Amino acid sequence: MPADSVITLERFNESHIEGITALYNDPAVARQVLQMPFQSTEVWRQRLMADNERAVKLVALHQGSVIGNIGLEQFSRIRRSHAGSFGMGVAVAWQGKGVGSKLLAAALDVADNWMNLQRVELSVYADNEAAIGLYRKFGFETEGLFRDYAVRDGRLVDTLSMARLRRTPKAD
Repeated sequence: MPADSVITLERFNESHIEGITALYNDPAVARQVLQMPFQSTEVWRQRLMADNERAVKLVALHQGSVIGNIGLEQFSRIRRSHAGSFGMGVAVAWQGKGVGSKLLAAALDVADNWMNLQRVELSVYADNEAAIGLYRKFGFETEGLFRDYAVRDGRLVDTLSMARLRRTPKAD
């Protein structure tokens, strides 16, 4: 990979807000996630700057520009604290080039080795074959179909519920 193609990951911080805003204001990205288009940087600042030990927010950067992000959050309810969920987005020009894999691998490393999550969940549009393929590559399995789950392009569309279970040996 040429030196100018190096992708780095960082913990999300204030300097990334404009890049995150631009990422999710791209209509092609917005249509594949549950975010509303045309959100202001202030909306993203409020959403992302909250400090929460149960959440990990990462950005993928190329030459200092945000090209993707992932947010993993452990559920706060005590009986669901073994589980968490994530959401992610990758700039259209970088889709299919390993950015999603890099982000997901980093988030799952934290989920497994720092948060000790046994279950990681996600929702994905049922027709987003590229994302579904990525999730399957990392051990996620389809658990259900949500019919007419969200509005996209003026129509109700289905999503899949997927999860990755990690079983740890029980202590004797």
